[in-house]
Amino acid sequence: MTQTSPHRQKIQRRPVHGVLLLDKPLGLSSNQALQKAKWLLRADKAGHTGTLDPLATGVLPLCFGAATKFSQLQLDADKTYEAVLLLGQKTSTADAEGEVIETRPVPAITLALLDELTRRFTGSQTQVPPMYSALKKDGKALYEYARKGQDVEREARHITIYKLNMAPALDPRAQAAIKIIVSCSKGTYIRTLGEDIGEAIGCGAHLGSLRRLETGGYTDRQCVSLPVLEAMSEAEREACLLPVQSLVAAFPSVTLDADDAGRFLSGLRRRGSPGQWGPDAALVQVFGSDPAAFLGSAHVTADELIPGRLLSPIEIQDMLIACPSPSSSPAAPAALAH
Repeated sequence: MTQTSPHRQKIQRRPVHGVLLLDKPLGLSSNQALQKAKWLLRADKAGHTGTLDPLATGVLPLCFGAATKFSQLQLDADKTYEAVLLLGQKTSTADAEGEVIETRPVPAITLALLDELTRRFTGSQTQVPPMYSALKKDGKALYEYARKGQDVEREARHITIYKLNMAPALDPRAQAAIKIIVSCSKGTYIRTLGEDIGEAIGCGAHLGSLRRLETGGYTDRQCVSLPVLEAMSEAEREACLLPVQSLVAAFPSVTLDADDAGRFLSGLRRRGSPGQWGPDAALVQVFGSDPAAFLGSAHVTADELIPGRLLSPIEIQDMLIACPSPSSSPAAPAALAH
């Protein structure tokens, strides 16, 4: 009888809720990294929070179970990257994976030049997305057109570079190189920024490496790598998960008693006394007090707490069983389902 490979064995999926901060390895797509982590945790539902190219490494928040309801917040979050620009060559993909399509001499890279470039590329600006991107045009990803040699019109998008640090770097792959650290708004393509900087210098450039250092408050210092995750026991892997509410931790919080919590989870607005829910807010995190549990998100308008993304009683029960609080019992969430 032919034995099935361990990686092909059918595993028993289970509900897993939380956020895993993965240090995405070089060479894997974001989805490949997600699937490996999902398999290791035996999770039945998972998603990532924005694509990192195979060339890129660094912070990739993976959302499991109830956390997937709040992943859009990470897609919209500001981010920080570290990259090395290889000067003197343009490539077909604007990074080191593409074919060299143009070579030009590189002028002297002085500190004065880097200061000027820093000022020029910091602040609000427009950027034309690269052809090698997942943006859709007429229902197809741009990279699908690019792989067929087609160049289609793309609309320039407004982005913001909040902070840009530039310094000369040494890299054996190029005549000269620049290391940049960029804090930017969502939708910023570092490959395009690198190409634009190369054009401003007059020699062309492409990305030699890219690492995401931070996204939405999560940093690479908090991340775990796939080899480390693989070497762990299942309990140790679970201990790496951050709670679902870490996705909304930057927002104000509201705590409800058991009666209000049950009605809130049914989708009903809760009218409060003046200031009870705090000032008007586009997003607040909402907790129950009995049991102590994260319930979801809401917004506050004119002393009304209006439900947004809600956890189900089953999800709350799963989370309390996985990490019970001293004042709660696993059966308590049933009382929340009015």
